Amino acid sequence: PFKHDLKRPKLLSGATRQAPAAAQWRRLGCPIAWAANATKYEAVAMVKRGVAAVTAMGADKAYAELSSPAVKWVDRGLYLLVFTLDGTALAHGINTKQIGMNLIDRKDINGKEFIRERTYYPQLALVQLAVPGEVLLVDPLAPGVAAVLAGFLEDRSTTKLMHSASEDLQALLRGCGAVPSPVFDTQVAAALVGMGSGLSYLKLVEQVTGLTLEKGETRSDWLRRPLSDSQLKYAADDVLHLHAVHAAVEPKLRAQGRLDWLQADSERAIRNARLDIDDPNPHLAVRSAQSLDGPGQARLHRLLTWRDAEARRSDRPKSWVLDNELAVQLSRRPFDDFHRFSAVLDANPKAPRKARRELWDLVSAPLSHDEADLPLNRSGEVLDKERLKRMQEAVAALAASLGMPEGLLCSRKHLEVLMEGRGWPDALEGWRRSLLEPVLTPLLA
Repeated sequence: PFKHDLKRPKLLSGATRQAPAAAQWRRLGCPIAWAANATKYEAVAMVKRGVAAVTAMGADKAYAELSSPAVKWVDRGLYLLVFTLDGTALAHGINTKQIGMNLIDRKDINGKEFIRERTYYPQLALVQLAVPGEVLLVDPLAPGVAAVLAGFLEDRSTTKLMHSASEDLQALLRGCGAVPSPVFDTQVAAALVGMGSGLSYLKLVEQVTGLTLEKGETRSDWLRRPLSDSQLKYAADDVLHLHAVHAAVEPKLRAQGRLDWLQADSERAIRNARLDIDDPNPHLAVRSAQSLDGPGQARLHRLLTWRDAEARRSDRPKSWVLDNELAVQLSRRPFDDFHRFSAVLDANPKAPRKARRELWDLVSAPLSHDEADLPLNRSGEVLDKERLKRMQEAVAALAASLGMPEGLLCSRKHLEVLMEGRGWPDALEGWRRSLLEPVLTPLLA
């Protein structure tokens, strides 16, 4: 019952069949591989490459390339699209027939809205497990399966191999009530040993094994049942080669003395997933907040804090509850009466009108002393550009000496936090701070 044809893996569901399978793998004592779909960080990296291509080649030539079946523009679940502001497609990575069509409110054959996320929390639809030579596809939606997986995920005697694990950790917490531990993140590990920054699973497998995996199921509906043979094959491939990647990367980590660094990063990711809390300063992530004065940013902080809590409560995307730009508009200046405030809401078709009284109370209440001390979202012009440049150069030099991407070591955002005197960010604590503090402290003096 535990052997599966890897060319056509079967979906194993039902609590009665999952319990013995999980027990057997625990006895094997070897790492369990886990698959992740492409992350938001990989998506951002692909978009940046697309923007660079448009800048270098010109719009028409770049759009044609982005719409071609070139490997560089289709990566696992990622591909590029270019739209006009009204939603008309100018380039489409996997379906050139839709170029020229307006897709802003388009739905697919399953009724899912095109490119839109419909929930705040990720929906766990399929769990892929592997030991060398075997793959098991588990349906977490089947009765009793999530409970069986929970105990297995938290078994610290088995290391879980995952690629770009952070978002999968959140999905597993939501779907199974448990966060995997311990974790070996192959994407972070590859970056630490200098194999590349933010490598997708597809590219890392190709680099290690020379194999080019198929990319056919780029926008599958993984919640449908039964899954197709092509979906099952695609899902199995997502974990089939993680042990080979681990075998190639782990010795390099040991040789470079960086295995502890990976473990520290993994433990931080696990801790953050378990905490599952909202950003305490959401206004700092909104670029247009830089146009607001201190009181305006405090009002924005209130609105976004309410928005994030409401998104969790209703399990809706944050932008569906309250759009960032509308929140900035409502925060820009105090309203002198409720009717004028309501008029702004009524003029925006996506405004949360049913919550108008609650929103009015948030923007009209006097600011507290604590709110006066909130960190401000400052524009680049306010910061000492020369000092920031020297700090960036110091980080780049240190990263180069370590043979790792500078973004993995320290981002510009973290340097800005240091420049503003807000202390060392949690993301830099540990091995990063021990490396960075000697070179950055003199520049902060």
